[in-house]
Amino acid sequence: MSQSTTHPLKHTFPKAERLHSKKLIQELFQKGSSFYLYPFKVLYCLSPVEGPHQALFSVSKRKFKRAVDRNLIKRKIKEAYRLNKHILTSDQEQQPSLLIAYIYTGKEIPDYHFLEKRLSKSLRRLVDNSQKQSLGNEAIQKKKPDRT
Repeated sequence: MSQSTTHPLKHTFPKAERLHSKKLIQELFQKGSSFYLYPFKVLYCLSPVEGPHQALFSVSKRKFKRAVDRNLIKRKIKEAYRLNKHILTSDQEQQPSLLIAYIYTGKEIPDYHFLEKRLSKSLRRLVDNSQKQSLGNEAIQKKKPDRT
């Protein structure tokens, strides 16, 4: 019962993949790019540190007064991310790691299947955008003369 791939697919969400550093979160919100895909506003930027992609999930206290509701939504989003994060790494192994923030902007508690569809669509869009961004950075670095 051995798998043909060298790296078995792990559907986990360890602490190393959670964005919790205040410094990195501040950098993400200041320098990051964003797009909107209902019900998420997605912020992302290339990570200055090596390692796995790191994600952050947020639900507005203004729209959901009860902590139970906010936690329920965050649990659903984290579960959808955990099961679909392979989309980020499936295309390229040497893709730079990303800092990602998912901000839930909906007004009602969503159905899990709806969240999963939208989150997987946003992950595909993230892959496209990050590839364009990293290709742009490589082109800029190639144009700069080396002054040593």
